[in-house]
Amino acid sequence: MDIAKINEIIKKMSLKDKAAICSGYDSWSTIPFEKYGIPSIITSDGPHGLRKKIDDDVQLSLVSGVPATCFPTAVTTASSWDRALLHEIGAAIGEECQQENVQVLLGPGANIKRSPLNGRNFEYFSEDPLLSSQMAKNHITGVQSKGVGTSLKHFFANNQETNRMVANAVIDDRTMREIYLASFEAAVKEAQPKTIMCSYNKINGVYGSQNKFSLTDVLRNEWGFEGFVMSDWGAVDERDESLDAGLELEMPSSSGIGASKIVKAVKKGTLKKEVLDTAVRRLLKVIFELDENKQADYKYDADAHNELAAKALTESAVLLKNDNNILPMKKSGSIAVIGDMADTPRFQGAGSSQVTPTKLSGILEAIKEAAPEAAVSYAKGYERESNAPTDVLIAEAAQIAKDSDIAIIVAGLPESFESEGYDRMHMRVPDSHIALIDAVCAVQPNTVVVLLNGSPVELPFADKVSAILELYLGGQAVGSALAKLIFGEVSPSGRLAETFPMYYENCPSYMDEMRKGLDGYDVFYNEGLLVGYRYYTTKKIPVRYPFGHGLSYSSFEYSNLTVSSDKIKDTDTLTVTVDVTNTGSYDAKEVVQLYVSMPESKVFRPVRELRAFDKVSLAQGETKTVTFELSKRAFAYYDTASSDWRAESGEYVIYIGKDCEKMLLSQKVYVEDTLPLPAAERQVFTRNTTLGELMKDEVGNALLTKILDATKGTGLTPDEITDGTMMDFVYQTTLRQVFSMWIKQSDEKILYTLINALNSKSGRKMLLKLANSGKLEKLMGKMM
Repeated sequence: MDIAKINEIIKKMSLKDKAAICSGYDSWSTIPFEKYGIPSIITSDGPHGLRKKIDDDVQLSLVSGVPATCFPTAVTTASSWDRALLHEIGAAIGEECQQENVQVLLGPGANIKRSPLNGRNFEYFSEDPLLSSQMAKNHITGVQSKGVGTSLKHFFANNQETNRMVANAVIDDRTMREIYLASFEAAVKEAQPKTIMCSYNKINGVYGSQNKFSLTDVLRNEWGFEGFVMSDWGAVDERDESLDAGLELEMPSSSGIGASKIVKAVKKGTLKKEVLDTAVRRLLKVIFELDENKQADYKYDADAHNELAAKALTESAVLLKNDNNILPMKKSGSIAVIGDMADTPRFQGAGSSQVTPTKLSGILEAIKEAAPEAAVSYAKGYERESNAPTDVLIAEAAQIAKDSDIAIIVAGLPESFESEGYDRMHMRVPDSHIALIDAVCAVQPNTVVVLLNGSPVELPFADKVSAILELYLGGQAVGSALAKLIFGEVSPSGRLAETFPMYYENCPSYMDEMRKGLDGYDVFYNEGLLVGYRYYTTKKIPVRYPFGHGLSYSSFEYSNLTVSSDKIKDTDTLTVTVDVTNTGSYDAKEVVQLYVSMPESKVFRPVRELRAFDKVSLAQGETKTVTFELSKRAFAYYDTASSDWRAESGEYVIYIGKDCEKMLLSQKVYVEDTLPLPAAERQVFTRNTTLGELMKDEVGNALLTKILDATKGTGLTPDEITDGTMMDFVYQTTLRQVFSMWIKQSDEKILYTLINALNSKSGRKMLLKLANSGKLEKLMGKMM
């Protein structure tokens, strides 16, 4: 429906009806108004599959609904680093929404993984904002390509489950922009989700549901968001204030309470009628569009979607370790399969995203089906929900492992260890899993551990086992996908989208998390920009497996890294190309990772940051050229004084890496900053300005360079000054000290003449001309 017709409807609507449509009709749908011709649209939980409730009247229940394809969770699919795969998964879920008459899928989630203990990490993509936003963007475009809307969530800084309804995320502006908002930014700008869901928590003292900065200033005015914002279920504090801040739809129904507050505020004059009309207009635009996109009697291909779920896992599983190429394994001999989760796999997270799968492939049964000629034995190994080891089960497992050619242990985190609603207490897997692995390794050198978990875990057994294959939460086809991987039908190509630290105590947020409850509901993000790998690489802290890590059955060689120019302006685009060759004996896929560093930055930066990536498929012996286009943002930091992104002038290093730690190739490029300095940033020179500060100024730099040249023979020669210690001494010296100790003068007239010139436009021009004329050296020679 065009906007003119929508405006006509708004003119006809009463104040009460306008207020009413800004709240839900029930648990899942919007209010229909037949007298205005306004239909209702239905929302449903996601994001890794459709969780449509069978009984729509049951509120806040986590009971699963109609059968739907359970795809691997976001923690898994993010490890694919595959934009096309995320789009394909999204499109399939969109088809299932069409069949089930769902107009808005509540997902994906793009919150940053600040801590590995977040109970909902399985539902989010990454600790890196670029990777997170790109995965979310493509999931959204996939779903919406089928005429179904998405709800990008939880906007924003919803990084823990503890006190999530009332927690206050205290974040500095630069960290907020570069990490937490950036994780949503490309998804909003480039995919335009039909809706965005606010978070429960406060951000710097203001609830996400009524945070005008995030909902209006950023989403609308800066990013150009065109859809409507809805609340997380029950997230609205004061309905009139949230509407004024930019939240159009309160969910679920508040039984008229929210609408009543809106009506009162409009009548009282504290809420402008125009604000309400704008909110209704945004709602109706999306409601009519999604209603028109409905496809009656639509049927999706359940078998094809199950195959896609298997493909998604084979593309996403991460081979963390593979000593002596123990994988892939043969489909013959004797195989011991151990672990309760091998028989009944954990394949998804707990909470509002739980899907009733259309089918489920177990790991044990899939291995037997894939290797009919092998002698496959099974032992339970541990009690599913018990932390304590069971001697009898461990002994049984050790015996079948000893009697077999190879042992596969399925371990990780049981359902009770992580879920929406609460955070994990530690990063360890159950003691029963550790004891089992130790016992099996003692009798079987060929031990493979398959991990099922929703977030990183400590791996004290990593040096004992021969291989570790991380599946995370692999969806309903977890068994068939695993069989394809371990028997070599497909080479693993997943790369970690998050760091696996050695211990939880090494994590950047550890000290702050230990303060939970001591600061009330305030959560201080004191690690700032150093989230995930940015922390470990900058602080040089060893990790178990770094961000971007992942092995393949093949091998790859990188060569011919080129940049389109060695000097650009920040308004230019830099083209980077690199050749990648499959030098192994398997057809395989490689994730090409591009990082950028600025070693001599004048502001604090992480040592390097992911700025581009691509996944390429290569046949044996094949070479492909991968091309990246880098814009200003690849080099920029958020300059809070300018309220803009600044790529400071200087030399940057472009790296191609295997992961965030292992850099293979590099090229340098000089970037020129064209963003004007704000008045507050322009240096005001005084008698106590240091020579170090002077060197950062264009005119001051020119002057000081000439002055230092003029000091030859004074005991402070240029050679001495280039020494690091001496340079520190010189740069700490103030202008008044220079003139009092080194300049022959009876008063400070020359000092103040220089200061006044440095602080005026005409004076700066004169000084620059003097510095470039050759006269300054002679003048300084006479004065010193």
